Amino acid sequence: MKIGIIGAGAMGSGIAQVAAQNNNQVKIFDTQKEALEKADKKLRKTLEKLTAKGKFTQEKSDEIIANISYVNSLNNFSDSDLIIEAIIENLEIKKSVFQKLESIVSENCILASNTSSLSIASIAAACQKSERVIGIHFFNPAPIMKLVEIIPAIQTVSSITEQAKNIIDSWGKITVLAKDTPAFIVNRVARPFYGEAIKMLEEDVADAATIDWAMTEIGGFRMGPFTLMDFIGHDVNYPVTETVFEAFYYDQRYRPSFTQKRLVEAGYLGRKSGRGFYNYNENAEKIEPNKDTRLGNKIVDRIVTMLINEAADALYLNVASRDDIDLAMTKGVNYPKGLLQWADEIGIDNCVDILDELFDEFHDTRYRCSPLLRKMSKQGKTFYE
Repeated sequence: MKIGIIGAGAMGSGIAQVAAQNNNQVKIFDTQKEALEKADKKLRKTLEKLTAKGKFTQEKSDEIIANISYVNSLNNFSDSDLIIEAIIENLEIKKSVFQKLESIVSENCILASNTSSLSIASIAAACQKSERVIGIHFFNPAPIMKLVEIIPAIQTVSSITEQAKNIIDSWGKITVLAKDTPAFIVNRVARPFYGEAIKMLEEDVADAATIDWAMTEIGGFRMGPFTLMDFIGHDVNYPVTETVFEAFYYDQRYRPSFTQKRLVEAGYLGRKSGRGFYNYNENAEKIEPNKDTRLGNKIVDRIVTMLINEAADALYLNVASRDDIDLAMTKGVNYPKGLLQWADEIGIDNCVDILDELFDEFHDTRYRCSPLLRKMSKQGKTFYE
């Protein structure tokens, strides 16, 4: 196929590599010539390393490079079968790009956005042929992360959804279908992993090192929430939280934290700046966690139950199917197990009890139990029979 990629940043160039690896002819467009040059150099360096490690033959690496060309005009996309936009998360800019594309591409070209949270319906509305617009959300780094969320807008026809899914499946990715709601599956369901951890820190339940220890050693997560936020960067993670909070009409479940906001304001962005929740400077003292198992279990139960509640609500509101929600969380953010499967193991009754206890203690609507969990508890049902 002939694939067009708009944006030569980390996401755009990563998606281009995936497409090129799968024998597609790929064109990358960016308004900045420097960005195109940087993407080319980075790809060559990446392939050099992968070839040295034996992941690719030299012939395959050469083939991937030959499959990609760099262009400075959208007019070069006139013969494309699929175009994936991966630019700044700004709705007006994206809509403007899609409008321009329509006058260039053929009627059969699929137009896709890699947005992680913006409305696909809004982007599609900028097009006269809105039924061929869809969300195809890769995770960073695109060549490594297996999961891709496929998000049809209300305007998208089913044949386009099926085509898009089949194309991405053929690239060796694992696709899940998500409803066009804020943050789709992964970025919605994962919010409590950060938010509840920060809230416990603010309440002085435990320090960051102890919460991270509990979530990795007891919970089985690959990274604790504070280590992960420092790794992502607070200049990235905090604005996403703000965006999701606003998109959900200020639902308290997604409320941002002043603690994280102050880190951003101070320039303590995490690893990239040398300081975030942790100090990464060479002589910084390492904070040792309190390895109290009872405390650790309390931390894990609280965060995991909040994640389960979010997953259950996503299922209740038809954001995605049971299997796709669990698949998204294991393949998209490497959770140790699917959250709905985890709910069955913990016990639906126990999840409801933990949420009700938190609500009784704080009288905060962030702890309201999903109607689905409460109904299942009353009926003695589980997610997996």
